[in-house]
Order: sequence, then C-alpha cells, then structure tokens
Amino acid sequence: MEKKEQLYEGKAKQVFATDDPNLIIMHYKDDATAYNGIKKAQIKDKGELNNKITTIIYSYLAKNGIPTHYIKTLNEREELCKKVKIFPLEVIVRNYIAGSMSKRLDIPEGTKPSNVIYELCYKNDALGDPLINDHHAVAVGACTYEDLAVIYDLTKKINLLLIDLFKSVGIILVDFKIEFGRTNDGEIVLADEISPDTARLWDEKTHDKLDKDRFRRDLGHVSEAYQEIYARLERLAA
Repeated sequence: MEKKEQLYEGKAKQVFATDDPNLIIMHYKDDATAYNGIKKAQIKDKGELNNKITTIIYSYLAKNGIPTHYIKTLNEREELCKKVKIFPLEVIVRNYIAGSMSKRLDIPEGTKPSNVIYELCYKNDALGDPLINDHHAVAVGACTYEDLAVIYDLTKKINLLLIDLFKSVGIILVDFKIEFGRTNDGEIVLADEISPDTARLWDEKTHDKLDKDRFRRDLGHVSEAYQEIYARLERLAA
C-alpha cells in the first residue's frame, strides 16, 4: 500500500491518499487543542497512544457487529481505513452530565440523568461547531432523516458496548463524541477515532479524570492518563 498526497489535516490527525482510491491512511499527531482551537499544545506520545487505543476499541466494536471505516493498524501512528464521506456532524452521547452541558444547564458535574442524552453538533469551524437538533441537521443538508435513524441506532449500540468495555477495566464512560461517514457503496459506518481525546473517562473508584479534561483544565499528567487507559485496555485485549 503506497502512501500518497495529504488530503486533509485536522486538529489531531492527517489523512493521506493511497494508490487505492477507496482507501486512506490516517496519521495521529501529538497536537492537542481545546476551546475551539484557542488552547494548543503538544502532548508527548498522544498520537501513538490514541492510535493504539482506537485500534483496540474499533476492533472490539467490529467484532460486535458495528460497521467502521477501520481496516488495520499500519504502524505506531497510522491506520489504513476505508475512504468515506464524513457527515458534518458530531454525535455526542452523555451517560453522565459533565463539561459544557453541566455549565450550560447549571447541573453539577457527575450527575447521572434518568436517560441517556444524545446531542448533535454541526461541524463548522467558522460557526464554532454549534449544537443543533435533528431538523437543523436535515435543513442544512448534513444528512437525511433516514441517515439519522441509522446513525442513532448505531450510536445506541456503540454506547452499550463501550459502557461494558470500560466497566470491565474499572472506567466510567461519562460521555463521548463520534462521527460517521458513508462509504463508496453507500454504507453508513463509524469513522474517525474513539480515545481519551473524544471521551470523558473516569476511574471507577477515585473518579480521577483519565482523558483530555486533564489538558483542558490544566490538571497535569495528561500523557500518563492516556497511558493508563491504554494499559488497561491492552491487558483486556491480550
């Protein structure tokens, strides 16, 4: 598989073409950003750790029937993936209330609601990735109602699988965000990554934060937190 020109560069990853028009290579960077890119830094080994963590999680999800863009891990920082057209949406799943929702609604962080909360954000840097509803998503052409039905069905299944996975290693899955894309043959699949960059992960006993909030909130030991998540998942996968 030949790595060719760069197609896209985001905050945490680069995407490269290959000699197969249906496949891409995704490269994980050490760059970290928060608050819509206002806060920036480099975190030692973050790219390698997120690549390893995503590999374990995507492999687990695929074994449990979730369609994804992931094919295989090529090296410490790169994955071979199906080329997809990404929906310009982030799907946020909240099992506990934290972060922006806690501030927005003045609810104490860590509150467990009676229901699982699903939110949509419109991926648009110029607008600051605003929170939208299903009807907005269809109105702006981000998807159709039929697409949303598939996306929500997959999201619910992913959430249940991830809750079980993290619970087995003593981690509370507080919330997470995911993205979806459409393959060239029309299938809607999970895309991008699932890692401490995209999920709030708390130690079950101590409630220590083992995710990107350590960077956002200047808590220190960011790389060590990511390493802890990887170490726990690696033992489970072994």
